[in-house]
Order: sequence, then structure tokens, then C-alpha cells
Amino acid sequence: ASEIIKKKVHSVIQTLKMYCDGSLASLLPATSFQSSSHFSDSRAAYFAKLNKRDGGGGWSPESTDRSPWLQVDLQDRMEVTAVATQGRHGSNDWVSAYMLLYSDTGRIWKQYMLEDNVGRLVGNVNPDSVVHHKLSQSIRTRFLRFVPLEWSPSGRVGLRVAVYGCAYRSYVADFDGRSSLLYRFNQKSMSTVKDVISLRFKSRQAEGVLLHGEGQRGDYITLELHRGRLALHLNLGELQSSSARMVVTLGSLLDDLHWHSVLIERFNKQVNFTLDRHTQHFRTKGDGDSLEVDYELSFGGIPLPGKPGTFIRRNFHGCMENLYYNGVNVIDLAKRRKPQIYSVGNVTFSCSEPQLVAATFQSSSSSFLLLPAPALIQEDLSVRLQFRTWNPDGLLLSSPLISGQEPRYLILQISSGRLHLTHQTSALKMVNDGLWHSVSLNTRGLQIIMILDSEPASTIQLKSYLQPKDKHYFGGVFSSILSGCPVSQNDSSCLNPTMAFQGCVRLILVNNQPVDLLSVQQGHLGNYNQLQFDLCGIRDRCLYNFCEHGSRCSQTWSSFSCDCTGTGYSGATCHNSVYEASCEHYRLAGSTSGYFSIDPDGSGPLDPIQVYCNITVWTEVRHNSSNAVRVRGSTLQKPYVGWFNYSASSEQLKALVSLSEHCEQKIAYHCRRSRLFNPWDGTPLSWWVDRRGEKRTYWGGFQPGVQQCSCGLEENCADMNYFCNCDADRVSWENDTGILSYKEQLPVREIVVGDTYRLGSEAMYVVGPLQCSDDKFLWNAVSFYQAASYLQFPALQVELSLDVSFYFKTASPSGVFLENMGIQDFIRVELSFPSAVTFSFNVGDGPVVLTVKSPVPLNDRQWHWVRAERNVKEACLQVDQLPLRIIETPPDGHLRLQLGSQLFVGGTATRQRGFLGCIRAFNMNGVNFDLEERAKVTPGVSSGCAGHCSSSAGLCHNRGKCIEKSSGYMCDCTNSAYGGPSCTEEMSMSFERGASVTYIFQEPFSVIQNRSTTVLSVPSQYSKTRDNMALSFQTTQSPAMLLTVNTLSQQYVAIILARNGSLQIWYQLHKENRPDVFSPILSSLADGRLHRVHIQREGKDVFVDHENKKYTLSYDAAFNSMKSLTLGKVTGSDVLDEEVANAGSKGFIGCFSSVQYNHVAPLKAALLNRGSSLVSIRGHLLESNCRALADLSTSVSRLGKFLEINTKVIKLRIESFCIAFNCCTISGIFLVLNVVRHIISII
Repeated sequence: ASEIIKKKVHSVIQTLKMYCDGSLASLLPATSFQSSSHFSDSRAAYFAKLNKRDGGGGWSPESTDRSPWLQVDLQDRMEVTAVATQGRHGSNDWVSAYMLLYSDTGRIWKQYMLEDNVGRLVGNVNPDSVVHHKLSQSIRTRFLRFVPLEWSPSGRVGLRVAVYGCAYRSYVADFDGRSSLLYRFNQKSMSTVKDVISLRFKSRQAEGVLLHGEGQRGDYITLELHRGRLALHLNLGELQSSSARMVVTLGSLLDDLHWHSVLIERFNKQVNFTLDRHTQHFRTKGDGDSLEVDYELSFGGIPLPGKPGTFIRRNFHGCMENLYYNGVNVIDLAKRRKPQIYSVGNVTFSCSEPQLVAATFQSSSSSFLLLPAPALIQEDLSVRLQFRTWNPDGLLLSSPLISGQEPRYLILQISSGRLHLTHQTSALKMVNDGLWHSVSLNTRGLQIIMILDSEPASTIQLKSYLQPKDKHYFGGVFSSILSGCPVSQNDSSCLNPTMAFQGCVRLILVNNQPVDLLSVQQGHLGNYNQLQFDLCGIRDRCLYNFCEHGSRCSQTWSSFSCDCTGTGYSGATCHNSVYEASCEHYRLAGSTSGYFSIDPDGSGPLDPIQVYCNITVWTEVRHNSSNAVRVRGSTLQKPYVGWFNYSASSEQLKALVSLSEHCEQKIAYHCRRSRLFNPWDGTPLSWWVDRRGEKRTYWGGFQPGVQQCSCGLEENCADMNYFCNCDADRVSWENDTGILSYKEQLPVREIVVGDTYRLGSEAMYVVGPLQCSDDKFLWNAVSFYQAASYLQFPALQVELSLDVSFYFKTASPSGVFLENMGIQDFIRVELSFPSAVTFSFNVGDGPVVLTVKSPVPLNDRQWHWVRAERNVKEACLQVDQLPLRIIETPPDGHLRLQLGSQLFVGGTATRQRGFLGCIRAFNMNGVNFDLEERAKVTPGVSSGCAGHCSSSAGLCHNRGKCIEKSSGYMCDCTNSAYGGPSCTEEMSMSFERGASVTYIFQEPFSVIQNRSTTVLSVPSQYSKTRDNMALSFQTTQSPAMLLTVNTLSQQYVAIILARNGSLQIWYQLHKENRPDVFSPILSSLADGRLHRVHIQREGKDVFVDHENKKYTLSYDAAFNSMKSLTLGKVTGSDVLDEEVANAGSKGFIGCFSSVQYNHVAPLKAALLNRGSSLVSIRGHLLESNCRALADLSTSVSRLGKFLEINTKVIKLRIESFCIAFNCCTISGIFLVLNVVRHIISII
């Protein structure tokens, strides 16, 4: 009867195959339904068909079943495209969430995962409604298992199921690790321009060659498993060097005994390499476009030529199916013994399935497996097992020993990624790499021998014999103390609550007897907690790297982390740039001119650019040819070509130019009998090439179509018959100098000179740096004056990472800044209350709300800054400089944010809760939105925003903040080292001997505010790997200590004057190493004059604003746990080097002015906050004016020199006056004094 049913099932499935959505379970016999248990005979598994009401109306397990499941045997491998669930009819029983497992054999299960690696499927909310799940990727399998995770709160587990799909045809070959199939060509070699190779495989090993072919001219193709990853080696033709070999790697943990699909598509050099759902696009290397393979393609190994059965790489051990090479079914040919296929070794055509049962230890604190110890055949103990994990720490085995004194244990654990046995020895090999590792322990007399994989054995010599008790704990301890350690174990290294093993274990043998893990699951053997059986649930969370901008991913069993070191980005996924977008931002932050890194596209894909910020005007990007270049002997047939390499890529330059309001570049062409254009037909003889690689023949201005020089545009050429000075072809030197200002074509990439071949002909050119000014998006603002209005933009791709930032000002108590809705997912940022900003979103796990509350109202008509971010690790919200609000995402939650096609700014799609006020500098994922342009065609919104601060960017200087007032503005100089109405007045102090000012840092850095209560609205994003130090000083003392900053971890930076008065900078970033010392100014600065020093550090680079000098540190390290900053005398420090300590003991005598360290102004803090616990003042200090003192000192010095030189002249003049006017009288004395005053005034 079962055979008849099986044939009917097969017939129905064949009919529905082309649609692949037929019911696969409705005609299955009762024996195809199995379960872990059943509550009663009327609720057995075979009553679990969808919409059936017979029996008890569905399946329910026993109430004592710890791990219930319902299993469906489809009787053959099928292609499953959908499943459906229902509760138990006529009851309050249903399953509200479940896990779907699949297997070819009913063993070695794998969990079906949604696209976001979410393994939790939503079930029912009542007993009779049907919930369908269409699988995003079909699965080919015979067995399905439904594992309830949550069920009816008012009942129990109740389940009916259906499975949909179609038949699946498979051609299978089994390779035993010593065999292969050779597909031999009809001719000596096969040359192809296009290839399509597809196959499916499941592997028992992490290493093995799946296919290989090579040719004599250097072509080759190899597909192999290496450390559980799939690597494709492909080359067309000869390579210039061995270092040019290309390897593309996909996947991870591919030795999981489950099927994986591979597709390789090649056309010429373009290759699409697909593994399961993921595709890598790349261009192969080599000098050809075709793949030329000699004689044969090998599948399953690389045989050594001339030696059948001998292989030069490890062979594949596992199964392949549906192996096609350019339309040829290789396995079908082999199965039919066609002559094109030669079989090496034992290749069979059915897939052998190893009976390997694994157990997953799910919890890092409470998972354990307790096994009784089998009787010893001899006196010795032996334990063997295989394991795989990502965690660097975990207890693998704890065996209590018989002891007459304190309890003793044999402990095998992973510590810092290496195996440790009884805390005495360790294997050098790292084992937390996700791969399977084999370990065995054997006692022999007074020795314990441990063998890890194929490593040499480690041996411990014992003082007494080990006598194990009757049980062993694996992965953790059966104890009320869930610490992963045995009871009464006092070793501090074991009392770590996170030490329980978290990972997979299989092939456990105790005293050479295998352990049946399924018997453990069924309750017949030992005990366990928080284990999954017949399933290894390991995941590679770094596989499809969510760490951005080249950062490094590391992981544990349940999470991953990103190392942002050296990337220029920060945050949980290294999404946020640590640099400002433009020089304008640095200017507003109070920085002075110097070298800076800017990031025009913020969190976008482009790297930061190093530029020179002339803070008052320009952002400069310099190139490699700034000096004048002389050209002779060039013709149109063989022209001279000069290339310009900028300190930025074309994409970075494009981003900078797009961000800037104005860009220009100076170009000067000096000539002597060297023309720019042919006078007869106007053919260009010389030209320049723009950013896009296009030829340009204009030499000034912003009109690309005008083939003229600047003198032609201005009508002042030397010869009015020509439009360029050089076209006059004179023997004297002339020049055509102009400013190129059509920014879409800048910068100049090449210059081509073709007319210096005649007698006496030569040219010389100079091309200046690219100069850009004005960040056009920072002040791009709009005003919303109708509550129902909004700006509408196409939504960006923000599935995995989203960041949005903007400024706003309003008088309204609430309003929505932005919203983007999907079917279920959404994002929204709004002013929810007058003093609160809210960021809410839904990624599929339910709404999440973050709120930042301000101590003062935010609807105060002042600009406030908002930044919201959501990534796969966390979400955060920041408003001004208020504390950052962060919430972590669930580790196994949905990852991708599925939003609609329209983004609404300033309102919502429903036109409710609209925003009234101004928004500017709106940026999402590094893309600047042109609000003003969109406002021109939107009712209820106008371009610009009224107010002094929004329209005038330069009202407040030196990092001062502009504050709108009802009539005018004021400058808040809180974050500035300067004071006064515009933050331009220097704050100075005179130091006498022994005086000092010490500023105590608070983490995170905070500036002592002055007595203003204004909330800061300009964000500060200083990194601990970046320093910005500036100070002015006047002294005649050397050696002297100017400034020192130190940390609790014994790091410091010190600026001193050496014995000879030269400036020295000391960086001590690693206390174990010698400090880095730089001397940027060798002349003496202890000359009584006022000197200004500006020093910047970005990572390892140190820039000194003196002749634009750059130095490189030995290490790129961050300042950790900032302690204090000191000006003047330093006492009681034992971490400073001798020369620095000597300068510190001498202190400083003179005047300090405008001292700034990052956003700390210590002099200002000392002047405005005397008595504060954060500022310590020693010795005698006076508020002063360094510039005035320096001017006086200079005048006195000049007077002294003058008088010293002209003493005789003055003496003779006074004597002559005395003789003439009788100086003995009172009037004569006054007259002489007036003469002296006259002489001084002349000086």
C-alpha cells in the first residue's frame, strides 16, 4: 500500500513540478509524520496535516517534553518552497514561533535562516488560521522538522503543518578523499571566452580541491576548500609576477555536511562567482581574455601528471551533485561510463552519509553535558572529542578525581584561544577559529598526554596517580553555581562566570567507548542543560563583513566587534568619520590654518583627504609638481606630457568639488616662441586635461567653450591680433596666466606641450594647487512655515547602516524632522517635546525608541544639532553635546531596514505633526541634501532661514558660537581660548618663578563653561588619537616647560624649550619604549618675543605649523584615561624623561596667551573659574597682555641698541645744548629733557 501511495505522490509532484508550489505533505502516509513525543494517541504526529480535524485535531507533545519537535518525511529529496502552520483544532493550543530544520537523512540537521540570518519564524495566534511562509531560498531536502519556540499562553503546543514544493532531480557523485573524475577534451587544449560552471557540494573536510584545470601558457582555474572557505583561483595568460595571482574567497564553515550551491560565470575577464545566496564580481588577471586548459579538467582533486592516483593537493572528501561544465552534465557522463570521463580511485554515485551527531552548547553560562564514566578496562583514563567555537574562553571538560583531602579535578579549558590542561600547560595553536579541532587526553601511570589535532603531544608529569570518579562534565558543570567551574574549586582563573563552553561538540569517546548523544537527548543517558542535539548551530558573524571602511572583524559565538584602528572612522561598525567634512567645519570649531584630514562624504565609501586649510579662505589639495617645469623639443607628434598626482583620488576630488561653493586653480604658461594655438587654423598646440580625462584648450576663466587665454577675455593681450600672449610667437619671454574656475572640470590632471621644437623655442609651466572655498551644504537651509508642508526626496539605500544629521531651530513645541515608512519598517526623528528629541524605528523586531532630553528647552530659536544612527550592532542618538543615547540591537534580530521609496523631511506622508522652523545641513549616509533647491518647487517651504547666525558664518571667531538674540546676536566663547564680543581677545597670564596652572580632565573631555548657561550646539568629535595644541608665549628663560599633558597610564606629551632655547616636542605613547622627540624650531625662542606654536597629531602624523613641517611617530596609539594638563612648573612626576623633568622643574617665567588643547582652554578656565576643583593654580600669576608686553620688550630692546650705538652722538648733542642754553639753570635742565624725549620719539 505504501508503494502505491508513493507512486501517486510522485505522479502528483511531477504534474506540479513546473510550478513548484504543489502540496507535498497532503498525500503522505501516517508513517511520514514523527515527533519527539505525543500527549495522547489522538494527538499523535500523523494528525498534524493542515486543515485536518480528525483525531485530536492536531499534534501536541507531552507536557514533560523538554525539546519537542514534529518531523515530516517527504520520502525523497524534494525542492521545498513554502511551509504553512495551524494550531490544534477545537483547542487553545497553537505555536506562535518556531524553528525550521531540514536534513537529507533525518540526522545532521541544519536550521533554515531568513535573509537576515534570523532563524525564528512567526507562527499562529489562534488554533485555526493558516500562516504561510514562502521561503526566500528554496531548500532541497527529504526531512523537515518543526521545533516550537513559543506557544499559546492559555494552552499548550498544538500544531498542524503543510509543505509546498516540487520534485528535485539530482545527479550525485561521492568522493572518498582519494578519488577524482577527469573530463578529457577531444583536442589537445580547450580555449573558451565564456564559461559557466555549476555544482552543489557537501563536504566532510575543511580542505579539498573541487575542480582544477591548467594550460601551458599560464592559464589555470582551481576551485577548492581551504579552512572551510571556498577559494577560486583564476588566471588568463601570463602574469607579470607571482604577486599578481588572484584568489577570491567566499563562504565559511563549509565543512558542515550540508549542501552548498556554486556558480561560476565568466565572459572574457569579467567573472561572477556565486556561493549560495552571495555573489562576488571581479576581473581576473593575466594578459589574455580566453581560458586555455590543456587535455582535461579534474573534479575532486589535482592528479600528478603521469602518476594516476597521486595528487599534489588534498582531495575533496564528500559529495557533489548536478555538476555542469559549459552545459555538460559531468556526473551523468561518468555514471554512464562515457569515454570523455576517466575515473581515478573509487567514485560512487550515491551520497554516503556519515553518522556524526553533534551537540550545540547554546549558553556561555549554563550549558553542560553530564556523562557517567564507563568502567575502566585498565587503570588509565582516556577522553577524546571534537569541538568548534569562536569563543576565546570556555570550559571543555571537568572530571572530579578521588582525593582524600581537598576536592581535585582534571580540567581541560580554552583560555585566550588556546587549550589549557589542569592550568599547567597549553598548546600553542589557536582553537577559537570556528574550525573542527580534535583533542584527546590519556593517562599513563604518572603522566597525562594531550594531543591536539596533528600537533606534537603535550605531557604533564604527575606527583600521584589520577583516580577519576564516576562522572564527567562537558562544556560546563552540573551545579547551582553556573560559573563553568566545579563546586569548591577556588582557583580564581576558574571562577569566571563566562567560562562555560559555547560551541559544538561531537565524537565523544570516554575510555574508548563512544557516547550516544541521541540517548542523552532521549533521557536514557546522563543529563544536560541548554543543549541542541544533532545540530551544530555555529554561525560566522564576520562572513559578510558588517565592519565598514576596511576595519577588522572579530567575533565570539553570539556577537562580533569591529576594530577601527587606523581607518579614520569610529562607532560600533566603524561607520562614522572622525574628521570634519570641510575646512569650514574646522573654522567654525575655532581651528587655525594648518594641515587637516577632511571627509567630504562623511560616512560614505570614500576615504578622508589630507588638505591644507587656510582657515580664512581656502581648502587646498596639493600635487606632486608645484615647481616650474621647463619644456624643450616637443612636437604635436611627440608632445611633452606632464602628470599631476594629487593627495586624493578622482572620486575624493569630485566629492570635495561638489561640496564646495567655489573652486579654482591657477595655471601659468611662460613661453618664448612657443604658441598655444596654430595661428592659421586655430588648432591647439598645447592643452590641459581635466578631472574626467577630457582635453581642454581654454587657459583662464570659467567658460570652457571659449578657446582663449585670460588676456583675450580681458582684452589686454600684448598683441591684440591674438587671444593669447604666447600666440604672438615672440623671442622674448611672455606668459599666459589665468585662473581656471569652472569647478566641474577641476583639477588639472595633465598638461600637454607641443610647440617647443623650433630654434630658440621653449616653454615653462606652473600649475598651482586645487583651491576650494565655502561649504555650500553646511548653510543650505530651508524654512517650514506650514504644518502640512514637507520636502520629499528619493530614499537612499540604508538597509544595514543609516546615519542622519542636521541642524534645526524652532519656536514650536513639537514636530517631525524626517520620516521614511516601509510596509512594516520605518524610521522617524522628531521633536517630541520642547526639550526632547526622539529617534524611533522598526527593523522587524518591533518599534525601538531612543529619546534625548535636554535640561533646557530646544524650541529657543537657536540652532541645535541632531545625529541619529542605526546599524546592525546598535542605534544611537545625539543632540548638541548632551550625553549620547545608545541601545544595542538584539544579536539574532533582523538586520535589514526595508523602507519605502520616499523620504519626507520636515513632515510626514499623512501631513500630520509637521515641523515649523528651520532645518539646515541635512546629511544622510554621507549624502548632502539640497534642501534649498527642493524648496523652490514646494509650497509651504522657503529657501534660507532668517537670522544673523545662519546668514553670516564669520561673526564669531576662534571656535566661538553665534547665538541668535531677539535683536542681533551674541558670541558664546565657552569653547574658545579667546574672549570678547567676537571671541578675538586673547586671554593671557604672566607666570613668575615656580608658578603653574593644572587642569584636571574629566572623561569624556568636558570644557569648564563660563557663567553662561547656553547649551552648546556645535558637536565636538575629537578622537583620542588626535591632538590639536596651540599656545602663544613670551619668555627669556631656557630650559623651560611650556605645556605637558599626561594620562593615568603613564603616557604624556610635553612641549619644552631646551637649554639652547629651541622648541622640542616629546611624545611618550608606550611606557615600555623610548619617547619620540622632535625639534621643529632650532633657533632660540627664549628671546623675549611673542611666539605662536600650533601642533596637530592625527594618528602617527604630527604637523607643526612652522614651515608646514610633518613628523611621524613610532606608534599609532590613543591617549587613554586622560589625567591632567599643566602649564609651567611640574613637580612630583616620575614618568617624565630626564630632560623633560629638568625643564619641568625649571618651570616657566614669562607670559602665556590663548592656550588650547583640543577643546580645553586651561588659561581661560583658570581666569574664570578660580576655586574650581578642576583647576589648580600654584605660585604667583597675574592676568596680563602678552602682545603688549612683547611690543614693549621689543621697543626697549630697539632703544637700548640705538642708544648703545649712538651714545657719543647723543652726548655731543647734549653738551652742545648745555653750552648754548646754560644747563645749570632750571630752564636749561627742562630743555635738555625735552631734547632727550625728542631723540626717543625719533627712535
